[in-house]
Amino acid sequence: MNATADLHTLTGAYAAHALDDAERTAFEGHLAHCPSCAQEVAEFAATLARLGTAEAVAPPPRLKARVMTALPTARQDTPRVTPASGPRPGGRLARRWQGFALASCLAVAVGTGAVAVQQHRETERAKTEAAEARRQQTTLTALLTAPDAHLATGPVSGGGTGTTVWSPALGRAGFWASGLPALPDGRVYQLWFDDAGTMRPAGLLPSDSAMVLAGPVNAASGVGVTEEPAGGSPHPTGSPLLVLPFT
Repeated sequence: MNATADLHTLTGAYAAHALDDAERTAFEGHLAHCPSCAQEVAEFAATLARLGTAEAVAPPPRLKARVMTALPTARQDTPRVTPASGPRPGGRLARRWQGFALASCLAVAVGTGAVAVQQHRETERAKTEAAEARRQQTTLTALLTAPDAHLATGPVSGGGTGTTVWSPALGRAGFWASGLPALPDGRVYQLWFDDAGTMRPAGLLPSDSAMVLAGPVNAASGVGVTEEPAGGSPHPTGSPLLVLPFT
């Protein structure tokens, strides 16, 4: 088996980030000129992404544990006071204990309510993220299997490789990258649609991840990648690291 044939067999390992540096460099050079391998990498990436979120796991309940932990510090019954004629010694102390007990119960109630609210928010956020992951997977799968799907792959300036898939009929595009260098804190990779030289924001790219570009393709002629401040920019602040044409 020759060296080129060997490279054709590395699509699955590349998509799973299982190649060493030398193998990845050699394969990425091959990938830029082999549409069939680019197609296989795209399909493997979509499959791995689906397997990674195939089962949603709800956050474990923590409310009961917090309440049980707080119970020993909250007085449940006020001290019994023996009735006596005239002023009751210790009456002021009893009332003070009652006040402490009430304050403790209120503190537990407030703390428990805060935990419940936080847990609800975390659960809702997990549900939202899972729904978005499913939506991304569905769209990427539709793009990769569309009869008019097109693929383009190229090297990213500074290291790594980017690949885009688009379907004129669906009017959507996807993108995934491999081997991108980690950025300093406060910096992100941002995707753009190239509208005849005007760059339209298309989403922030997590390193070495697949995603559907935000918004329709419309008349865009390609997709680009830049490095931007955290949160992204309305317009590119530097030169593109990669531009792939929709041809």
